[in-house]
Amino acid sequence: MRSLFSHFSIIKYLLFYSIVFFSTSSYTQSYFPPISGTSWDTLSPSNLNWCKENIDTLINFLELTNTKSFIILKDGKIVLENYLNGHSDTTYWYWASAAKSLMAVIVGKAQEEGYLNIEDSTSKYIGSGWTSCSSSHERNIKIKHQLMMTTGINDFGIDLNCIDDTCLFFLDTPNSRWAYHNAPYLLLRDVVESATGQGINMYINQKLNSQIGMFGFFGVNNTNLFYSNTRSMARFGLLVLNQGKWNGSSIFNDSVYFNQMINTSQPLNESYGYLWWLNGKNSHMQPRIQFTFTGSLNSNAPLDMISALGKNGQIINIVPSKKMVIVRMGNDPDTNSLISSLYNNQLWEYINKLECSSTNTNYVNSKYKKKVTRIIDPIGRNTSKSNILFYIYNDGTIEKKNNHKIR
Repeated sequence: MRSLFSHFSIIKYLLFYSIVFFSTSSYTQSYFPPISGTSWDTLSPSNLNWCKENIDTLINFLELTNTKSFIILKDGKIVLENYLNGHSDTTYWYWASAAKSLMAVIVGKAQEEGYLNIEDSTSKYIGSGWTSCSSSHERNIKIKHQLMMTTGINDFGIDLNCIDDTCLFFLDTPNSRWAYHNAPYLLLRDVVESATGQGINMYINQKLNSQIGMFGFFGVNNTNLFYSNTRSMARFGLLVLNQGKWNGSSIFNDSVYFNQMINTSQPLNESYGYLWWLNGKNSHMQPRIQFTFTGSLNSNAPLDMISALGKNGQIINIVPSKKMVIVRMGNDPDTNSLISSLYNNQLWEYINKLECSSTNTNYVNSKYKKKVTRIIDPIGRNTSKSNILFYIYNDGTIEKKNNHKIR
């Protein structure tokens, strides 16, 4: 019991430290781009001792991995901005699951304004019978469980985007199992719209877009795809970097919710907050696998990084210690990864080498030669007898592969 108590004491200390670190590192920014127009101050890469040849190597990597657009902000100013493969600064692109992190902010804003409470049962806002669970099990599912991916709703062998009650049935009690399940997330849109009495796009335009010069919208289908140009994605990242503050105005005031959102939200997956991915934790889980991996989500990246990650490499990286926001939009980078974490790790190898005559190895995991350490199936069993296998490497990355040996 004593060792267990000590373990949780350490976790509480680390959580407190990470909150304090994020808070104290994000209030020093003085520049924000104007809300209207296209003006945005720049910072020369040479001011950061970044060399042209290293930048060119990064851009070449981005182009070869089907990138459409890429931005690096430092202290709110644009250091790099590149549009590739037919993209432009006005082109709208989808965020995929990176929009989950946007939804987390919107839910928090709705709570701040008194429209909802994340401790409430989801049924309070979208009615009973939204699942095929028993009445008691359904009532136990709260909004916060949707934010944490711990609803306990089954995610095996079904369409994960199906929000019909016939697709949503009981597997485990809420907050006892972490599973990356789209359907409960998708229903957060219904929760917000019911609670506020407004369409999701109207609410976002009033509370977010118009306040920071962001342009974007959720589509009308059931997949909650959010579309914007690249600079709007960067503006959102800049808002979160500054803890909901924008040029002296408080766009997001609920500091308690904000800190819960960008820190470990439950003990099952240390690297997940409220629909945000967290770096620098002792372990992490990945979508569709009931297995806990040892080590940080992105071994090459700064430990305090938080990320909005979406399919095909839609990425927002926020690094308080460096006062940086990094955005990538594009097509599938062909990393054969479940989410963008593997590609993100590769991306950081190039970012870490931007400095002239760089010998920066602070974040690059180069101690070991990459090798397979385990092969598991989707529920975490050590086996080679599965149609889908996951190869786990000693640097913490994983790859999804089809087992062609099975007939």
